[in-house]
Amino acid sequence: MPGSAGLIKRIKKLVEIFVAHDRPIIYTRHIDSDDKNNLMLRWWDGQIKEADPMSHIIEDFDTKNGLVIIKHQYDAFFKTNLLNVLQHRNIKQVVVSGVLTNICCETTARSAFMRGFEVYFLIDGTATYKKSMQNASLLNLSYGFAIPVTVDEIIRLFGK
Repeated sequence: MPGSAGLIKRIKKLVEIFVAHDRPIIYTRHIDSDDKNNLMLRWWDGQIKEADPMSHIIEDFDTKNGLVIIKHQYDAFFKTNLLNVLQHRNIKQVVVSGVLTNICCETTARSAFMRGFEVYFLIDGTATYKKSMQNASLLNLSYGFAIPVTVDEIIRLFGK
C-alpha cells in the first residue's frame, strides 16, 4: 500500500493517545464468509479466509488494548456487534482509520453516520491504492457523512 509506513506510524500514535485517555479502540478484521450469495466473492477474485495473512491485523498493532470485531462485508456494522458495543459504552463519535479508504473505511463511515454517530474520517490515517480514489472518498464523505481530519487534529483535541 502506498505510504503504509507513515500510515502505520500515525495510527499507532493515535492508538497511544486513545489508550492514555481510556478511549475505546476497536479493530476490525475482515474474513470473507462462505455464503454463496456473498457478492464480494463474485466481485473479487479471491476469498479472504481466516488463515490468510490478508485477514490479520498487522503485528504493528497490539490488539490487546482494544476489541477485535470480525466482519464479513465492507461495512463493520453489517451483521456484527459493533453497534451494540458502541451503544453500550455510550459512544457518540467515531474516528475511522485503516484501509482501504474507498471500500471498507468509507462504507463503515457512511454506516456509522446513518446510525447516528458523528464521524471523523482520518485524511492521513486511511489509505488506498490510488490518490484519486482517496481524494474522491474524502470529497464525498465530507459532503454529508463525515468530518475529514488529520491524526494531529484529533490528538490536539485531547489536549483541550
